[in-house]
Amino acid sequence: MQKPRRYQPMPTSSEVTRREFVRAGAASAVVGGIVLGVPSFADGGQDRTPPSAPETNINDFMKVPKGKHALPGPFPGRVVEVKDARSLADDAVDGKVVAEMFERGVRTLTGKDMSQSFALLFEPGDVVGIKVNPVGPPLIHTKVELAQAVVQWLMDNKVPAGRIVIWDRFDYMLKEAGYTPDRFPKGVRIEGLQTMDETGNGWRDAAGNHVSTDRFDKDAYYFAKGIVGRNVRGYKDDEFYLNQHVFNGEYSYFGKLLTKDVTRLVNLAAYKNTGAGISMATKNLGYGAVCNTGRLHAPLFFTVCAEVLAAPTIREKLVLNVIDGLRGQYDGGPDKNAQFVYPNHSLYFATDPFALDMCCHRQLMAKRKEMGIAVNEHPRFTEYLHYAERLGLGVANPEKIDYVRVQGPETGSWAGR
Repeated sequence: MQKPRRYQPMPTSSEVTRREFVRAGAASAVVGGIVLGVPSFADGGQDRTPPSAPETNINDFMKVPKGKHALPGPFPGRVVEVKDARSLADDAVDGKVVAEMFERGVRTLTGKDMSQSFALLFEPGDVVGIKVNPVGPPLIHTKVELAQAVVQWLMDNKVPAGRIVIWDRFDYMLKEAGYTPDRFPKGVRIEGLQTMDETGNGWRDAAGNHVSTDRFDKDAYYFAKGIVGRNVRGYKDDEFYLNQHVFNGEYSYFGKLLTKDVTRLVNLAAYKNTGAGISMATKNLGYGAVCNTGRLHAPLFFTVCAEVLAAPTIREKLVLNVIDGLRGQYDGGPDKNAQFVYPNHSLYFATDPFALDMCCHRQLMAKRKEMGIAVNEHPRFTEYLHYAERLGLGVANPEKIDYVRVQGPETGSWAGR
């Protein structure tokens, strides 16, 4: 019997075959009641509520004046879905079709051509960080083909390969999901904010510090008072926790890649659930841009997805969000569970990640109902989106969202859906 892995208890991409994907009921196992640090209250049980929220430094974030590119960007409340059945053929992604879908989505979102769209969102000399979600390959993660389309768009607009970096929190996950140098033009960087020893050994230096300590910026952080990263539910001990999270204490630090290097962010999320909520655009950055996050799930959970994005490090740099919905997963997330994966053939676009997540939340909950999965409509599963609207970061009211669907040559409005 294979020994469970310390961060990702699901099989790796090499251990999941195409036959396993298409076979009905090929559900992955959950080890120890926790997947990717998500505590059990996230499953949406009606009798479970998170504890009272601790004090955070959100007010410090909001005191910083907004700049030209700050959230929600030039198109608050506008969301575009591009659907093309050709994008998946025999369970394989068609990169050419994905590139066509990407161009169609950007053009529809901005109302401009690709060069004009680029000029609207970026500045000369930008270093562009492309945040992918590599969790759950080969089934439910950001496809390499989508990242390739973004890289090509940037390079077509004279962004040198050396000023493009594809990133995630964990370096080994990027490799497992197919993010390797041979898949991209020479010079494009592929970086994790941190490294982790999956065996639980050898992740401290001679001084006893985590080997990734220097990759995080002690001057840029998300603070949660009294939540110290010790005795965290779902982790067998504090050493086990530190291996994954680098620090304990009340601070979750932003990666230096984001504070010192990258000047613009493109957010490429995956279309999947986390319990009765979703794990899409805002969670991809809320829990992917900082360390020491396991401690935050129980007391704050979705609130993190609003407050971390309010930090100037993210708020002033995030110019485009795309959700990879070529496949969707309506239950068993946020890691892969083949039993609940289905072909969705869509990409979703917005400069406003909160409007984007609201639309996709409503769509995915409709899918859960269609498939006979219980849907918990407790406000906590969308309140963080409305909270972000109150902070001026986006639009969450469905009646104020302009939802546009593009399928083939036809375009129609789904406002408020």
